Amino acid sequence: MVGILAGAVAIRAATEPTPALTVRRQLATSVALTGAQPKLVWPATGEAAVEVQGMAPLGSSGPQQPRPIASLAKIMTALVVLQDHPLSTDQSGFRLSVTPADVADYQSRAAQQESVVEVAQGETLDELQLLQALLVASGNNIAVILAKYDAGSTSAFVAKMNSTAQELGMTHTTYTDPSGLATTTVSTASDQMILAAKAMETPLFAQVVAMRSVTLPVAGTIPNFNKAVGTSGFVGVKTGSDADSGGCLVFANNQTVNGHTITILGAVLGQAAGQPDTATLTAAALSAATALVHSVTASIAVHTVLPAGTVVAMVSNSSGAKVDVATSQALTAFGFAGMNVPISMTLSPLGSHLSAGQTLGFVTAGTVTASEGTGAGTDTGVSTSANASSSLPGPTLKWRLSHLF
Repeated sequence: MVGILAGAVAIRAATEPTPALTVRRQLATSVALTGAQPKLVWPATGEAAVEVQGMAPLGSSGPQQPRPIASLAKIMTALVVLQDHPLSTDQSGFRLSVTPADVADYQSRAAQQESVVEVAQGETLDELQLLQALLVASGNNIAVILAKYDAGSTSAFVAKMNSTAQELGMTHTTYTDPSGLATTTVSTASDQMILAAKAMETPLFAQVVAMRSVTLPVAGTIPNFNKAVGTSGFVGVKTGSDADSGGCLVFANNQTVNGHTITILGAVLGQAAGQPDTATLTAAALSAATALVHSVTASIAVHTVLPAGTVVAMVSNSSGAKVDVATSQALTAFGFAGMNVPISMTLSPLGSHLSAGQTLGFVTAGTVTASEGTGAGTDTGVSTSANASSSLPGPTLKWRLSHLF
């Protein structure tokens, strides 16, 4: 009878469900890339700000105090119009006819030697053409035409511009006109970079600012005021210049570094301030932007985030035995020294025992959005498996017996 009871106990002990293994993460949620800090070439005067899309901001220079921005104001004008009248890249949008008042405004501004686009009474322009005339040909008169169409008056439209600026967190920006001619329309390089990032999310906007020239019904073919577009990786965004504002340039620039394509967004304001010649002002802004781009690309590289064999977790069983879980390969990330790279870990459901070298899951540097990532700076991640460093058996018979009752 005792033998039968002992056998029954042994069978129950062998078949009794046991708790699953437990895991304790040993890994930080982010790792700062090591190495020499970025040495950016900031302009000696004015203001600037720069970032690489998908990475942390690289900082700014200058006082970041509101200053006149000239035709950079037209970026916000275009954004407000596109928010109120969305347009895909294969559409032309609303159409309007040029009025006698529009012609008179053009003539008055031309006489004052403003940046204008010629129009004629009865000329029909669609939304796409108007945005091209605004952003590529930089027509002050076109900004007014769009403002009146969108909001009924320039004052009502300016109110929309300021409301949008506040929504975007552009706390040091004030718009007083849709073209930027007024010196009371002011902003900072950091605020303009916020705006550029938002505007470039709209495919139609990005398509227009990348044009080398625009051809309009009456004005004909007009080259882009932004002479950088189409050269040295520049794909937009907008210039602005006058004696009060100096040379201003908000830019988007695509570069390939270590096989990774990056987009650099930046803004430089107040270059060669006081100079009356537009060519001198825009050249100074472009020179400052180019130097900044080159220094950004020189500061970015592939860094080792976690060496192979880094312990990322510890697994234990109910008997108290423990096993380290480590990365099978080194994890790398693309970025600049000091940049924090998020580290995530996903584990498969655990059973009651492990085999040596068993893959338990994956560790990722960056954010996974594809099966194979291209680096921390591109919204995707690089992953490696997390493997058990040794075997971990299930609970012993002694443990099972002690937990039967």
